[in-house]
Amino acid sequence: MIKELCVFSGSAHRSLADEICAELGIRRSPSVTRHFYNDNLYVQLRKTVRESDVFIIQPFCLPKVSDRVLELFLMLDAARSASAGRVTAVIPYYSYSRSDKKDEPRISVAGRLIADLLAASGAQHVITMMLHSPQVQGFFGVPTDHLSSVRVFAEHFEQQDLTDAMIVTPDMGHVKRATRLARKLGLPIVAVNKKRINDRKVVIDGIIGDIRGTHAIIVDDEIAAGTSMVAAVRELRKYGVKKATLVCTHGIFCGPAVQNLSSEPEIQAIVTTNTVPIPERKRIKGMKILSVAPLFADAINRIHRGETMEPLFEY
Repeated sequence: MIKELCVFSGSAHRSLADEICAELGIRRSPSVTRHFYNDNLYVQLRKTVRESDVFIIQPFCLPKVSDRVLELFLMLDAARSASAGRVTAVIPYYSYSRSDKKDEPRISVAGRLIADLLAASGAQHVITMMLHSPQVQGFFGVPTDHLSSVRVFAEHFEQQDLTDAMIVTPDMGHVKRATRLARKLGLPIVAVNKKRINDRKVVIDGIIGDIRGTHAIIVDDEIAAGTSMVAAVRELRKYGVKKATLVCTHGIFCGPAVQNLSSEPEIQAIVTTNTVPIPERKRIKGMKILSVAPLFADAINRIHRGETMEPLFEY
């Protein structure tokens, strides 16, 4: 017998949760989150979940990322304490995946720590999308489904004029991901070899590949301050690239991102998804936001029914 499906949402991105529920043909289950006067968080699930299959949707996004994380911990614990049959954390954007190694003395590998705390809070399963480093999937001690946004972008660009276009990755570590999109679209691929100095500065060491066109489709997992994208565009300018379309799964656009990206005339379009909410003030001219709700709804439905997830993965 299939248990009742219950989908809750934290306060980070309820509009995405509502889209996912619409795809599933159900209503989002009610919950309450508020702060006490001492700034402690209070969370209550407003629906009985005993023996139910519970999914809680919460990306780790701005503002107050730490509140988003803690709110998810409390919701997971509330579901477990209320005798849910299974509890799944749905994290469209796992921001701590950028902390995937000890590259400085005396720091925490926060990506692994948060994964441990999710399990300790009651998560028995995790669904996420486009981790900064795919190996972060191994940090989780519970079954974890790592969804790819390549299909979403491929479907979008298949409807576009790709004359004189090429796929560019601004980071050598993401060549495999960019190659998947390049193969689907039948386009050549170029890699920018960069070195990150800090959040505000990157240095370009050169370009690997044959630049064959004047339209660069620059693909990355996320755009935060935009420093990598801007550095790549400036380097490609030297090779005669006249048009750049930026592509990212997670459109964070924090700090000086809007100013940085708006200052480069070659950047004529930005294609991203709704894994995180993007307020109007960050919606740069030429921005297209694609929905990942169908992908997450499909994943939730397959897990709920005990079906294979293989069609959703990019191996």
